[in-house]
Amino acid sequence: MKQTLSRNIALTFRVDAKERDLITERMEMAGISTLRTFLLKMALTGRIINVEMDSITECNRLLRNISSNINQIAKRVNETGNIYEADINDIKTGQENIMQQQDKIIKLLIEVVEGT
Repeated sequence: MKQTLSRNIALTFRVDAKERDLITERMEMAGISTLRTFLLKMALTGRIINVEMDSITECNRLLRNISSNINQIAKRVNETGNIYEADINDIKTGQENIMQQQDKIIKLLIEVVEGT
């Protein structure tokens, strides 16, 4: 009796040498011995992660702002020997904004790791 294959559709695609080497490297890292098994597993169960950089960009902007404020305060303190409460409050506000932005980034990373 002749047995029929349940997988009767062939999918093919082309890669260049660098891509092939990278696929082979990742296959070995995953501990999978055949290319077919690796590609099938990745296609069926692999995750695609789209990274939105808005939160990181905003965090970097806030860090640049607070760094600039600190430099201006340091310059004024060096020139006058005085530091003002408003300057300290600006730094605190900047730090709070950075912490809020970092919390957003951490929550997004947790979602990626947990696959939600």
